[in-house]
Amino acid sequence: MSFFDKIFGGNNNETPDQKSFWKNIKSEEDLDKAIASSYQHKIAIFKHSTSCFISKTVLRNFEKEVENSNQEVEIYYLDLLAHRPISNKIAEDFGIRHESPQLIVIENGKPVNSASHQDISLSQIV
Repeated sequence: MSFFDKIFGGNNNETPDQKSFWKNIKSEEDLDKAIASSYQHKIAIFKHSTSCFISKTVLRNFEKEVENSNQEVEIYYLDLLAHRPISNKIAEDFGIRHESPQLIVIENGKPVNSASHQDISLSQIV
């Protein structure tokens, strides 16, 4: 890893799916399963831009918050660059303007909370 990668987060080898709590959304089928799960309990979708330093920083802070919590939450991860059409579908279906990074909390198939940038926190889910 180069010096600039260390400073600006350019190493894309560190992916959130390394964390055990992430469930990836890579298809509309994955999104449908996540929404179906929201009828059992609240879920959250974290929309992340892998090329954005701010998004990476917010993601790392959120991961630390989840790891240091005793709350059990179901959190889905969406890579915006790899799956932009799914992000667009989420914005359209739920009527929530796209932002990055963004956390959308869903319960009973409906958005109940959303936040972006430094406002993203585990407290919005639980």
